[in-house]
Amino acid sequence: MDNNGNSGAAKFAAVMDARMKEHIPSDLKIDFAEITAGNGLKCNTFPEIIPAADYMVCRQLALGNTGDRLAEVKTTEDSGFAFVPEKMRKIKPGDHVVVTWVQDTAVVIDIVMRADGI
Repeated sequence: MDNNGNSGAAKFAAVMDARMKEHIPSDLKIDFAEITAGNGLKCNTFPEIIPAADYMVCRQLALGNTGDRLAEVKTTEDSGFAFVPEKMRKIKPGDHVVVTWVQDTAVVIDIVMRADGI
């Protein structure tokens, strides 16, 4: 490679390229995890429990607890409230979840359960 007399810049670029490859994952990382007491996240492939403040959750996992009001429903004939069903509730300790890693941040995508439980 011709570095046009900038061997220092070329070496620096090569070092930066090698370092970035060490820190940027080359493939998508998906894992299973469990929500622990205190809403920590215990991933199958990560040795430490991740505190709730250090991971993210998809929006639908923050709708509320089972039975919470989700929305007011009005029709021309009636009105009332829609409530959060059990299968749409927010995460809680003991839930098994699927997690993806975005750079160095765990993101809980959804609650998973045995197929015979649905």
